[in-house]
Amino acid sequence: MTRSLLAGACASVAIVLALGGANAQTSAPATQQALADQPATDQGTTDQLSDAAPADEDKQAPIPFEGGQLTITQPEQDGEKVLAYDGKELASNYDVFFDKVVKIGDVNVALVDVGDGGNQCGPAKVIVWKPKDGEIQTTTVEQDECGAPPAAVSDDAIYFVPYLLPGDSKPALQWSPTTGLTTSGELTYTPEPGTDWKDVDPSKYDNIIDAFHNEAVYKAAEALLGKDMPDMATSLLVGGGTEKTASGAFYASGCVPHDCGSNDGFMAVDPVKHKVYFARRGDNPEPDAWPPVKTWPADIKKALDEAQGSGN
Repeated sequence: MTRSLLAGACASVAIVLALGGANAQTSAPATQQALADQPATDQGTTDQLSDAAPADEDKQAPIPFEGGQLTITQPEQDGEKVLAYDGKELASNYDVFFDKVVKIGDVNVALVDVGDGGNQCGPAKVIVWKPKDGEIQTTTVEQDECGAPPAAVSDDAIYFVPYLLPGDSKPALQWSPTTGLTTSGELTYTPEPGTDWKDVDPSKYDNIIDAFHNEAVYKAAEALLGKDMPDMATSLLVGGGTEKTASGAFYASGCVPHDCGSNDGFMAVDPVKHKVYFARRGDNPEPDAWPPVKTWPADIKKALDEAQGSGN
């Protein structure tokens, strides 16, 4: 099965933001990413940034910034890239790329993506700015081991809205030159209210995790998985589209980013019988399963065996 990382917003999210007088940011992650892609106030600097990324990703041109230069170099072949300002190292990793320069209040802020690279994991976001009459400063935003949430830029702050998996709750963050990195509020994954089994349509799913958008599927999964739901969903992240069994159930397998082959998941949904099935293989020879595999219909059990190469 072709594997690609599930992208975009996970589902409707309930957002409770305390922004200290600022308007609450209640857009879904995809919408906020669009906001982040709007032109920066300092258009000249941003244009220079856009022109600075040549086709050869290992040779990125210097970026004029606050009277100096931001540079990305690779001192050793196949080694880490280094982000520096006028020769002073600010960050390093195997993937380092300029994103953009934006204006927060009256301060120019450079955003740089810094990460491990590799399989389906996003980078951290390094924020670079220079206070008036001060030294160059950096803050790194990395909410988990797989990168930073998308950045949405407003006039007075940068907001980081996390990507949520089913069962997840995570803080939404904001950064400004005056207050630094703070928590705006808590985001909780919420399926689409009022959706039922009749609304399930696997033809629209890029990844079977999209099935959790459906309230009926979500509730059935929650009843089986409980607190294990986020871990189960994580084991499906690197995955592709769905397949169907002869009985009409649909299924897909996947794995945890950077851990394929060691932490693999399987999910099946039967919208006619109103049932869901999950399995996750880790260190144990036999996969964990919800409900127990011995209760599964034969065609779904066969799909699991074929997907995970097991002989259960």
